[in-house]
Amino acid sequence: MSSAYIVGTARSAVGRRRGGLAGVHSADLAAQVLRALVDRSGVDPELVDDVIMGCIDTLGPQNGCIARTAWLAAGLPQHVPGVTIDRQCGSSQQAVHFAAQAVMSGTADFVVAGGVQNMSMIPMGSATVLGAEMGLGADPFVGSEGWKGRYGDQPVSQFHGAEKIAEKWSISREEMETLALESHRRAITAIDAGLFEPEIVEIAGVTIDEGPRRDSTAEKMASLRPLQEGGRLTAAMASQISDGASAVMVASGEAVERHGLTPLARVHTMAVVGSDPILMLTGPIDATHRVLQRSGLTLADIGVIEVNEAFASVVLAWQRELGADLAKVNVNGGAMALGHPIGASGTRLMTSMIAQMQRTGSRYGLQTMCEGGGQANATILELVE
Repeated sequence: MSSAYIVGTARSAVGRRRGGLAGVHSADLAAQVLRALVDRSGVDPELVDDVIMGCIDTLGPQNGCIARTAWLAAGLPQHVPGVTIDRQCGSSQQAVHFAAQAVMSGTADFVVAGGVQNMSMIPMGSATVLGAEMGLGADPFVGSEGWKGRYGDQPVSQFHGAEKIAEKWSISREEMETLALESHRRAITAIDAGLFEPEIVEIAGVTIDEGPRRDSTAEKMASLRPLQEGGRLTAAMASQISDGASAVMVASGEAVERHGLTPLARVHTMAVVGSDPILMLTGPIDATHRVLQRSGLTLADIGVIEVNEAFASVVLAWQRELGADLAKVNVNGGAMALGHPIGASGTRLMTSMIAQMQRTGSRYGLQTMCEGGGQANATILELVE
């Protein structure tokens, strides 16, 4: 079985809601990242077997197959097909899994995996699960006798799940505010040090992640009202609504050798799990256990860890269960500061994780993220010297 290597990465800056990327058509947002990826990887685009992109809310400019539309909008070869997938927040991380599986099976040599989301242009609807479709009266749970028979009338909401996680793991508001403030501090430190600059493709003049707030303070966070009556979570403890695109080039070992490419990392181990859809956001715990078991590694072997900061309670519950050292987790900030363009976040995180592995010489990196409906992906990458 062939190995799967990542031979190039590219991402836009993450735009704040109604920020510098808000008016960029989703196809053009992704297209500019795809062109940069082809250039950076050194892969002849004629040789690409498929383009797999994550996107939620495939409405309006994201309608149809945005992977195909974006590739063509980039002026790249029209014989290359594309497919768009939805595994909620983990969509582009799942795109990497599908790309790696295609390469490892021997049915492809080069696959682009990525994602795009313009959340300013296509706003979220109901908070039940991420999705603008909810605002169109298309709640997937209402009217399903099978769902009601299994889960009753329990509320299905990411916010409800995040609040219940804080309760179940006895996570205080103060702990979550501390994590959120640290996320902003780390992100600002990374931006000021220029760490993200090599990753970012300039689009619409935007070259810096717009989410981090330099004026964030513990006092300001403490003054915010909870998202629900009597709750612990506030907006400061949640990922930011954002715009962005990202992509990686996945190649087989044979193709790397044949074309004289320089791989950045090897896809070492992959896992995806389902979890309680009411708590919804606990999947990273089981996904991490599974990917570590499959890999034969322990958390002590992992030098760089990215756990998507959908909510502060998600990361802290994961840390309690895994016993992880938070000093190694989201070292350059997470989604509470940098933002969460949902369809694009998986490969955005992976792009930044690979760069951090290179800077620190860490052999292994672990990425995991919770997903709507109670799911999670986990991926271990191995640095290629």
